[in-house]
Amino acid sequence: MREGFSRRTEGCDMHTNHHRLVIARSDLERLRSILDARGRGDDREHLIELRNELEHAHVVSDEDIATDVVRLGSEVMVRDEDSRVLHRYLIVSPSQADVASNHISVIAPLGTALLGYRAGDELEWSMPGGVRCLRIESVQPPRPARAMDLHEAAVDPVAA
Repeated sequence: MREGFSRRTEGCDMHTNHHRLVIARSDLERLRSILDARGRGDDREHLIELRNELEHAHVVSDEDIATDVVRLGSEVMVRDEDSRVLHRYLIVSPSQADVASNHISVIAPLGTALLGYRAGDELEWSMPGGVRCLRIESVQPPRPARAMDLHEAAVDPVAA
């Protein structure tokens, strides 16, 4: 289970279940490149957990991954179940992250946590202000042009 997050099957007040990461083969390769470029010396807890999850992930071909699975390049609509506020995020490589534009790095805590979840999933997010219940309302798959840009940025160790 990822640091700070837990999967819920029927709302955030239900018992926690472990979530096995589902990932497309190309995303696995890009994430490994990003993590390798960062090295292991500056790993934060969630990145160590991500490395471990990648080792045990359910890897599927790019053609076979469901379109509602959050992946690198996905646009994700997430509702905070407590405030009912809806947020739109684009999951991007670290070099493309821009919080003001809601472009969230795939290795930021929120990006890492959303990775591999599907539309309809709920998870808890532990943050400094307390625990928030988030629901993934919708996922738009990566667009081909966006996916290519993300791949180029992911393999550039200077950019990552």
